Amino acid sequence: MTEQPTGGAPQGVAASAHDLVKTYGSEEAEVRALDGVTVDLMKGEFTAIMGPSGSGKSTLMHCLAALDTPTAGDAVVDGTGLAGLKDKALTSLRREKIGFVFQAFNLIPTLTAQENILLPMDLAGRKVDQEWFDAVIEAVGLRPRLGHRPNEMSGGQQQRVACARALVAKPSIVFADEPTGNLDSTSSAEVLGFLRRSVDEFGQTIVMVTHDPVAASWTDRILFLADGKIVDELRDPDRDTILERMGALQDAAARKAG
Repeated sequence: MTEQPTGGAPQGVAASAHDLVKTYGSEEAEVRALDGVTVDLMKGEFTAIMGPSGSGKSTLMHCLAALDTPTAGDAVVDGTGLAGLKDKALTSLRREKIGFVFQAFNLIPTLTAQENILLPMDLAGRKVDQEWFDAVIEAVGLRPRLGHRPNEMSGGQQQRVACARALVAKPSIVFADEPTGNLDSTSSAEVLGFLRRSVDEFGQTIVMVTHDPVAASWTDRILFLADGKIVDELRDPDRDTILERMGALQDAAARKAG
């Protein structure tokens, strides 16, 4: 391993939201997707963001990951405030500080697994740290598949390629948006196991939006959103406790709607 912190102990703040507000529409049609969210996401931790549909969880992640601009407030990544950054600076920050894993894998079909993994580095003109690349490939178990194209791999293998792509540039933080949403339970466990190992063994910081209590049970901390606000938090979660908290949020949402 090169230049990577080891162990999953928090070592400061990786990203934070400061009174984030995000609205869509105007006047009577205005929707507040985020309503004053303030939270710190710690380095070396695996955090899940959960909540009922429309609670603002994806919006929060997109604002923190510099994929969307809040209406008010600020997001900070690795000590850099995103408010006021020009497009070029935001692109550079996303490329150098942030890794992404999406539900749809987002692999280039004509490229091999290795070429997909290294693509962000190639686009940025950055030299690959071979020792770190090898460590990531071993951890994700993809060595025999590096020459295969996406259509020659299972969904779980493709998502592990996407995870390796996110990690190989040594980002300060990885955002994963429903990374197991398209996978069966066996493939989901493979991907989540790798994400867990990347936190425990490499000191990676991961923030995952998920609706799946089994996926969330792999994390260190869960933030629960409702109506654009953080309404609950759970540390060292287990599946039954997560289901109980989510059930309470769903009931509250149903009562409000009724």
